[in-house]
This record gives sequence, structure tokens and C-alpha cells, in this order.
Amino acid sequence: MSAPMAPSRIDWRDLLLGLFLVGVATGTLFATRNLAVGHAADMGPGYMPRVIALALLGFGLFFCARGAWRAGAAQAIEPVLARPLLAVLGAVGIFALTAEKLGLAIASVVTVVLASFATREGRVLETVPFALVLSGAAVLLFIKVLALPVPVWPR
Repeated sequence: MSAPMAPSRIDWRDLLLGLFLVGVATGTLFATRNLAVGHAADMGPGYMPRVIALALLGFGLFFCARGAWRAGAAQAIEPVLARPLLAVLGAVGIFALTAEKLGLAIASVVTVVLASFATREGRVLETVPFALVLSGAAVLLFIKVLALPVPVWPR
């Protein structure tokens, strides 16, 4: 008789998430390698992408380590559900295609409404007011506070 196999000490979900974050951070650091960094008081175009990439790298290494040495039974990776994936990707794509023509205000509302289809629990009476508030916040932040040259309404 052979001895029973010991349960895996690897948590594949954490390990794969960590590897994904490390990959994104590495790609971002590589893509921004030629941008001037500057410093906190005088930020160059590469400052924030690198700060965020280094934070992602730190989180990725943390999750890799946690996934590799987590005690207990490994958890199975659940299959990817098509509905949330398509709703979120579709919402981002629609925003990218409509923000210039429809303006930030309308494109934001459309994006939030489309993204709400990612879950079955979304309700129109909750989603539409949330979309309107979020759209108003986006206009205030990007147009008034940051003074970005983005159209608010359709051209």
C-alpha cells in the first residue's frame, strides 16, 4: 500500500494572482523605462506609472509568497463566468469608443449601466442614480479639478 498524498500547500488562486500582478508591474516598468521620473515635488510623466507599478509589484510578491506557503488544503480555481467578464469588458470598450463623441457625462452613465449587467443583483432603480452621481463626480474631478481637455457633452 502506498502512503496517502499530503494535501498541497500551494494556494493556486493567490499564487496566480501574485504572478499576474508581478507581470503587469514588470510590463509597466518596462513600458515606462524611457519616461522622466522626476520627484514628488516635480513629477515627470513616468512618476505615477512607476509608483503604481512598484506598489503592484509589492502586492504581487506578497500574494506569490502567501500562495506558495499557505498552510491548509488548496482551493480549486473557479471557472471564469462569461457574463461578468463580457459586461465589464464591454462597458470599458463602449466608454473608450464613446467618451469623445458623447462626452464624459453621458459616456460615464452608459458605462456604469452596462457594467451593472455583470451581476444579476443589479437593479435599475439603484444603478441609474448611482451612475448619475458617479458621472457628476467624474466631471467634477476630471474637468474642474484636474482641468483635463475632455468634452463634457456631445459635440
